[in-house]
Amino acid sequence: MFSFCTDPETLDRLRWLACYLTTGKHANFYVSFGTVLLLLGITAPTALAFGFGGAIAARSHILPIRWFGQGYTAIVRGVPDIAFFLFFVIALDQMFEFLRHKVKCPDWTEPIRQGNDFIVCAEAKLPLSTSPQWVHETYGFFLAVLTFSIVFGAFAANVLYGAMRAVPRAQLETAEAYGMTHRQTFWRILVPQMWVFALPGLSNLWMVLIKATPLLFLLGVEDIVYWARELGGTANPRFTDYPHGDWRMWYFLVLLIFYLGFTRVSEILLERVMLKLTHGQATMGGERQRKAAA
Repeated sequence: MFSFCTDPETLDRLRWLACYLTTGKHANFYVSFGTVLLLLGITAPTALAFGFGGAIAARSHILPIRWFGQGYTAIVRGVPDIAFFLFFVIALDQMFEFLRHKVKCPDWTEPIRQGNDFIVCAEAKLPLSTSPQWVHETYGFFLAVLTFSIVFGAFAANVLYGAMRAVPRAQLETAEAYGMTHRQTFWRILVPQMWVFALPGLSNLWMVLIKATPLLFLLGVEDIVYWARELGGTANPRFTDYPHGDWRMWYFLVLLIFYLGFTRVSEILLERVMLKLTHGQATMGGERQRKAAA
């Protein structure tokens, strides 16, 4: 904050606005944009890993594993996202505390489930009540990332499963004719070839993931939606020393511009990746490049 911000009532309009936008609460608002980007940066590869595992499981020749892979994609895709987001946060938190409770408090005799209450020993709580605030925030963010990864991993699994089936069977048969094992055919032929078929679906999934980040607000993470709602509302001493009217429209306009700009940049980058992957491929994109070069 600037040195002239000691008394807001003595400031002219521009200085008042400069002081208002540089308060500690606004600094948290600016940092929350980084929180969203960090969530995307961690969730995208993690969800892709979940999806790849789910697609492999759905293709497995072992019946229980195939059922697990197909059930994972069918159940998660068939239930509204918000229901899973709210369910997984509670379920994962209680699962972690239950496992810690069994390890740290083996002599506990009271039931963990007492009516609607879930009660574990103090040593098993996550995080501990004595932990600093950043530990609580980090743990909440970790649960949010894991929840996003599980949900969007199911959609990625469906995309990758379809992409694997789209690879021409003749290429796999040729690899087998050259003496490649099933494992070699999978990793050297199928996996490299499938990405060109998977990228359109994964691109759409990336856009959906970007639009889903405001759900962090429902998971207890202080994200950009949380701060926009609180800072843009009418005067609240907990959030600002500079009273104002209902400015939520302007704060959410900033979020609108941020999301539109971010999705536009994503579209440009994904288009370039798609051009690189389809180069020389027997796909519609590859055929367009071949005809344009001719």
